[in-house]
Amino acid sequence: MSYEFQLTRRVEFSETDLAGIMHFSNFFRFMESAEHAFFRSLGFSVAHSRNGLEVCLPRVHAECDYAVPLRFEDEVLVRLLVERKGRRSLTYQFRFIRLDGSGLQEVARGRLTVASVALQADGTMKAVPLPKAIAAKIQQAPAAVLADGSWAKAKSSSFRDGSRRRRPKLPTRQPLRNLHRSTTQ
Repeated sequence: MSYEFQLTRRVEFSETDLAGIMHFSNFFRFMESAEHAFFRSLGFSVAHSRNGLEVCLPRVHAECDYAVPLRFEDEVLVRLLVERKGRRSLTYQFRFIRLDGSGLQEVARGRLTVASVALQADGTMKAVPLPKAIAAKIQQAPAAVLADGSWAKAKSSSFRDGSRRRRPKLPTRQPLRNLHRSTTQ
């Protein structure tokens, strides 16, 4: 059973903005590429009908926190960890690590949750258990692996310019609040 997968990518020119920084949306594309490669490594396609499985795995949650920008031609390791394996869902944690000659630097973290669903005749989706064939090959990562490599303990304590500034503290997940305020009573 597997709980980890790693994929190395290079930031292409088309993935950058006018400042030469990788556009934030591409972190989500890199996460999806890592997920697809993870499934291929297990002998599956994300197009599960190719495997004779009548399920889909739509995204029900996606997030990414950024600490340091990636730039054109940076090489980045995308590390997928299975954070949670539920009966009807999977949550992946992604760590983006810049690879350069001076060491490793974690630049971002992401998370995706996918639900196992069956398409109904009327076009709606119904949550169903993960297919046994998939569930048998995937396990949840050990807590120590998930906890390892926090921003404060990143493998490289230096920034790209060689300074040893404190890494920015990323916000913790806060519950959603009602942001709409009524002006009438």
